[in-house]
Amino acid sequence: MYSEKNLIVQQEFFDDHQARFSRETTRGYKIALNQFFSFCKKDYDSVKATDIRSWLACMEEKELKPRSIHIKLSAIKSFYRYCMEENKLTKNPMLTVHTPQIDDSLPYYLSKREIALLQELTRHIPRDRAVVEALYATGVRISELLQIQLDDVKWETRQIWIREGKGNKERFVLFSHDCAERLKKYLHSREVDSRYLFSNHRGEKLSRSFVELQFRGFSKELGFRVTPHTLRHTFAAHLAEKNMPQSYIQELLGHVNINSTRIYTRLMEHARKKQYDRYQ
Repeated sequence: MYSEKNLIVQQEFFDDHQARFSRETTRGYKIALNQFFSFCKKDYDSVKATDIRSWLACMEEKELKPRSIHIKLSAIKSFYRYCMEENKLTKNPMLTVHTPQIDDSLPYYLSKREIALLQELTRHIPRDRAVVEALYATGVRISELLQIQLDDVKWETRQIWIREGKGNKERFVLFSHDCAERLKKYLHSREVDSRYLFSNHRGEKLSRSFVELQFRGFSKELGFRVTPHTLRHTFAAHLAEKNMPQSYIQELLGHVNINSTRIYTRLMEHARKKQYDRYQ
């Protein structure tokens, strides 16, 4: 395990950025810093650019996606920028480390047939079926879904209040009649009293690791990859295919920047081309 010295400065780093980092950014950055210092086995002020490059090479060897590597290096970059600002270092080891190019490929999403297969697979377990339907119908992030409380659901207007989205931005998302039916069926079958929409047997909110484990099981059963985030991409892609305006998709997804949503316009063009090719 790495030193107490590293743990103290990391805690100071996160305390200082508490208001600026979302819950998800903090979680990702903590994992990245723990992985880096476990790999490096040095105090933060002894780290050289070569140590970071060795870690980068190790991640590439393990065939991590460029986007994942980029996020991990962003954590190290942000941490060392903080160390420089606080005069804890005289030289920033990240200055000469180049982050890999992010692959600009289209996000992976499911076809209507694959969604139907996933719905069919989970139909006998009310909670799993409701989780699948809620993710696909609303496009929320898994972290947002698990924070939803029963009071946040407006059944009459079929809206859900997302209290703390990414960047602590709140918004309303919509859900379909089918989704409402699945949620009601799950809540009716639930034996525990809980304020959360999705809870464990103790009435606490369902854990992210549990849901991700369930989805790994779905992927194995179905023979194609599906994650909670895949359903967010699928939600947006299917709306784009129906020609929904970009600004509406942006609002539903909770994207602050329209550029984050533009990828789905490319998906729409891709889907149209696929349809065209089918008829040629």
